[in-house]
Amino acid sequence: MPPRILITPGEPAGIGPDLVLRLAQEPWAAELIAVCDPQLLRERALALGLPIALEEVSLDAEPETHEPGFLSVLPVAMAVPAQPGRLDPANGQYVLDTLSTAVKACMDKRAQAMVTGPVQKSLINDAGHVFSGHTEFIADLTHTRTPVMMLVADRLRVALVTTHLPLRAVPAAITKRAVERCMRVLYADLRSRFGIASPRILVCGLNPHAGESGHLGREEIDAIIPALDDCRDAGIDAIGPLPADTLFTAARLADADAVLAMYHDQGLPVLKYAGFGDAVNVTLGLPIIRTSVDHGTALDLAGSGRADAGSLHAAVDMAICMAQEASA
Repeated sequence: MPPRILITPGEPAGIGPDLVLRLAQEPWAAELIAVCDPQLLRERALALGLPIALEEVSLDAEPETHEPGFLSVLPVAMAVPAQPGRLDPANGQYVLDTLSTAVKACMDKRAQAMVTGPVQKSLINDAGHVFSGHTEFIADLTHTRTPVMMLVADRLRVALVTTHLPLRAVPAAITKRAVERCMRVLYADLRSRFGIASPRILVCGLNPHAGESGHLGREEIDAIIPALDDCRDAGIDAIGPLPADTLFTAARLADADAVLAMYHDQGLPVLKYAGFGDAVNVTLGLPIIRTSVDHGTALDLAGSGRADAGSLHAAVDMAICMAQEASA
């Protein structure tokens, strides 16, 4: 049977609904189900001039491959109608409800993966919910101790020890335990989710020149090196810590399967330069498969027909491949 892939379009005033409707115009070797308000899709399809036939679906039925011009929907009602480009905190809970619905279906084995569209974090917080991002929210729902964010652009894979933290909070979060846990999750999921038998992982230092033997900071000596020593003792091929300014070179990356960066803006600017618009965000360490786009809500493009669906296309492709790898 084809895998069942649930897609949460994200912020209803953003480009997420546009992108889902664009993908629905193509054939897919999987069943695609949008988890959202059907009325949102109807109104956005009308605005974009896209032909679409929506059908509310039961997860008890056997999955069928997607046909162009049709889209299955698992309905979740918005609190208020959405207008392209105009945020409304009243729909903050709706966005979380779509995520919760998709996570539950995957946890119950009624779907094989979920793909998330872009959300507006500020709106969800303005609606009264503490929300730092998809990664942390889904980890809480699945009781995952160590979720690891990894972005993928072609052959470049970059995972993060810390995610959405203020820069001043990063050094205290770089502990031996944190680095070792992230490394073990990354190694395990590269094997189980991506089919890489013996992953080779490059590890960034936190400080310039990887600390320059302690002269530019001690995080490498006190936390990163001890963590990597323990990982190597466990059979993990970990190289580092390496200076981040020379790690991301063709010669270094040629034989690497992934990079572990210490914080968000250490690793992701390089990856997004290499593949923005076609990169995929993957959450590792979860009991379910979750991929996502690499961009935001682009409120100024919502409903215009000018949004690029490349990243969502790549995220669905990767979710299908990961689901097939899991079932092999």
